[in-house]
Amino acid sequence: MKTLISAALALLLLGAGQVRADDMPTFLLVIKGGKLYPETIQVPANTKFRLEVRNEGPGAAEFESLELRKETVLAPGVTRKLVFYPLKPGSYSFFDEFHADTAQGHIVAK
Repeated sequence: MKTLISAALALLLLGAGQVRADDMPTFLLVIKGGKLYPETIQVPANTKFRLEVRNEGPGAAEFESLELRKETVLAPGVTRKLVFYPLKPGSYSFFDEFHADTAQGHIVAK
């Protein structure tokens, strides 16, 4: 009986986490031809969020933020989702390392 209650509680907690993940705000960043769309992404401060990064080509792209300690390489046509823990209000830079001269952006937490 104790095992059954523990298993039910674990499933309940897993389900609760899933609901929260589905409610997480999601923002789209498109990398195309060495440019970022949009260059500035405004997110709510102190709120966990998801960034969906899509590489529309023609070559490889890399989302990288030294400040946020996040990076991912994307082949053309690939989409990746990155989860960010709550950010304090401020501006955080990111770039496409393959096109660092033309692809610079910011995440602004307000």
